Amino acid sequence: MRAVAMSEAGGPEVLSVVEIAPPAKTLAEFLIKVHAAGVNPIDAKTRAGRGVTPAISSWPFVPGFDFSGTVIESPYEAHPIKPGDEVYGMGLTPRTGGTYAEYVAMPAALVAKKPRSLSHVEAAGVPLAALTAWGAVVETAKIHEGQRVLIHAGAGGVGHFAVQFANFFGAHVITTASGRNAGWLRELGAHQVVDYTSERFEDVVKPVDVVVDLIGNVKDETGTRSLSVLKPGGLIINVPTGSWPTLSAEAIVAGVRSTEFKVSPEATTLAVISRLIDSGDVRVFVDEVFPLEEAAAAHELLERGHTRGKIVLRVSG
Repeated sequence: MRAVAMSEAGGPEVLSVVEIAPPAKTLAEFLIKVHAAGVNPIDAKTRAGRGVTPAISSWPFVPGFDFSGTVIESPYEAHPIKPGDEVYGMGLTPRTGGTYAEYVAMPAALVAKKPRSLSHVEAAGVPLAALTAWGAVVETAKIHEGQRVLIHAGAGGVGHFAVQFANFFGAHVITTASGRNAGWLRELGAHQVVDYTSERFEDVVKPVDVVVDLIGNVKDETGTRSLSVLKPGGLIINVPTGSWPTLSAEAIVAGVRSTEFKVSPEATTLAVISRLIDSGDVRVFVDEVFPLEEAAAAHELLERGHTRGKIVLRVSG
């Protein structure tokens, strides 16, 4: 099968199309033909030698977490998801095969039926970003009606889902983004959009119950500045890996609660998200689509920042 692989860590140029053997399913796994694969920041971090690179046991390595495709083989004959069904999900790369490939073998616990209302390209933009947003907003923050929540980088892959989930559960949603995305984010459910290019959020945001930090201190000390807008005892959730090493200590001094968050790829949660998508309560926005052989260009675009929503690779027809 065709796949995009890397033989070493480095810049986008280390990604190239290779021919490798397709995976063989075992035990409670699906064999899936991949039609599209999402591109996420963790992919770029891993390619560059960070992310999940320490867990890579052999090279060349195929990156990618998100997939949308068609079932070729089910775990067993009576399984409710049959060959020919359209599915999507998030793998545990590198514990499972990377999704920048024409076929993947995935444990049943990671595979859900694709939302009927989405194409494969759209569906591939959902799993990692939506599960991250759900885990931060719903499971960790337990956002509910009457709360005020600040979400940084609301126009990004995780951010545009976090805005929608927080709004769905009744919160007053504030988000930071560039001015060009303000109208779109209000359509998604944001009540206040702070243009970070022209104003400091701490100057215009009234105290909030929760901050969902999708930036950290890698840019303009966004994380540290967020502590000043939290109510006493409020909660800050930091998502990007390695973006704020001093989070816990700073939060204690500020008198607020803090936690990092790492996504768990659970198909049962993804099935709930699918229902919200098919009901029209949640939308996914795909900014750019690249063919598989242009994965390096997709990474270059991702690393330039300012992508609205998601970037997706079209793997096969």
